[in-house]
Amino acid sequence: MKCVAIKGEKELSPAMITDPVSKNGEVVIKVNKCGICGSDIHYWVMGQPQTLVMGHEFSGTVIESGNRADIKVGDRVTALPISPCGKCEACLSNNPQYCPETWTYAVGLALTNPGAYAEKTSIRSDMVIKVPDNVTDNDAAMVEPTAVALHAINLANINNNSSVLVIGAGIIGQLSAMLAKKMGASYVAIAETNKLRGEKAVSLGSADEFFDAKDEAFLEKVKAHNQYGFDVVIDCCGNSACVSNALICGKPNASIILVGVSMEPVSIPSILAVTKEQKLFGAIAYTKEEFEKCLDMISKKEIDVAKYIDDIVPLSDVQKAFERLTSGNDNAIKILIDPSL
Repeated sequence: MKCVAIKGEKELSPAMITDPVSKNGEVVIKVNKCGICGSDIHYWVMGQPQTLVMGHEFSGTVIESGNRADIKVGDRVTALPISPCGKCEACLSNNPQYCPETWTYAVGLALTNPGAYAEKTSIRSDMVIKVPDNVTDNDAAMVEPTAVALHAINLANINNNSSVLVIGAGIIGQLSAMLAKKMGASYVAIAETNKLRGEKAVSLGSADEFFDAKDEAFLEKVKAHNQYGFDVVIDCCGNSACVSNALICGKPNASIILVGVSMEPVSIPSILAVTKEQKLFGAIAYTKEEFEKCLDMISKKEIDVAKYIDDIVPLSDVQKAFERLTSGNDNAIKILIDPSL
């Protein structure tokens, strides 16, 4: 079958791989839509691991139901792409995101389990979730990133008086800002170096205000609007400058949620976290309950995730889509892949 795989640094290439089969009761799906994730971009930039077929945000139609008696051929589904062991302390406490094996065989993140940048993929049957009839394939492919944002928001413990700053206006930042407002935050601002994305966050209603992180007076402008700092700062970038700004912009006793991932060590002014007694939380993935909650909110029209989808491309245009998302001069937030195009 056709797929797209990592070839080298910032290079993807078309490839052919064997069709997946239900080896251990896995569910095999025809991929309907697959999202391009920020973590995919990290792999693309590094060019590693070569030959990896990415794609862990997806929707599809079942072509082999595996050992799931409640799923039949033709059902529309999405899935958690993770591979938790189900036996460790993390799994038994319903926190599979902490399981040491969660990412070992994750769909689209492990060489042993090719993802949805392909015509078909296979998924552990216990991770598969049926999609309600009123949820589109596009929306179903957005459940996974929405769950990442919801997990961060849940860690933040936002209330009706909370002021929130989100650093980074990519898809996780946009969804985090949107969910912060839904959870009752009184004021949500977003900081971003790409002015087009930042302004888009306000126009889409994700945030109340945009601050240009490239502005030399960035910190002064943030403090002028919110002199005591923010109750919650959610960093969706992960580099030293952004994490440092999160500590600077957080008020005493603020919750700092670190969602962005850096592949290199990060240097920060930890004295700020100490003297302001800030609470730093790392945020990774989601629980199954959070994943299901996002699908439920989408189904009930409590949140609109379709507004963040900027384009849908065939496998032949995935390389161009990555270049667009990383150009810094485009307002694109989320691009989906449709292998049938």
